[in-house]
Amino acid sequence: MITVDRHKCGHCGACVGVCPANAIELINRWIELSDECIECGACAKVCPVGALEILNEG
Repeated sequence: MITVDRHKCGHCGACVGVCPANAIELINRWIELSDECIECGACAKVCPVGALEILNEG
């Protein structure tokens, strides 16, 4: 699962550009993840402020 800390997000859109599933949108200054997310982690790796985090289940 990928979580978004909206208070850390700098609205740069870097995560939108690297998402292979096109599952991230920048809407009204907030990042929105859709159900199309494949949890690859590319967005979390590219985020310059650490607003996206991969949570391991189990």
